[in-house]
Amino acid sequence: MIEKPSVLFDGACPLCLREVAFYRRLRGAEELEWVDVSQSGEGGTCGVGREAALARFHVVMPGGEARSGATAFMEVWRRLPAFRPLAWAFSFPGGVWLLERAYLGFLRVRPRLQRLAARL
Repeated sequence: MIEKPSVLFDGACPLCLREVAFYRRLRGAEELEWVDVSQSGEGGTCGVGREAALARFHVVMPGGEARSGATAFMEVWRRLPAFRPLAWAFSFPGGVWLLERAYLGFLRVRPRLQRLAARL
């Protein structure tokens, strides 16, 4: 069983690498386990299939429950003091729903942003 939340990220994605590198420099990042799923086999990591983990942001909680999208970001933000105000701001009723809609919009433009990040 895992002892701290595992953040699953796509290490082959230049955009994802930049975001995770930013988070890892922040106070509180040691409270999270950072797992590059691009190196995992077809079976996946921490109970999350490889394709699912590459398609959406996931955090696997110590009890084994996987959270994805907006709820996964909220788990990361709650553990990073610099982002706790943002987690608090989206914890109001409907906040996670709103954040999930924004994340779904981001996923639509993610391939273009990845290509842009690769050129920088």
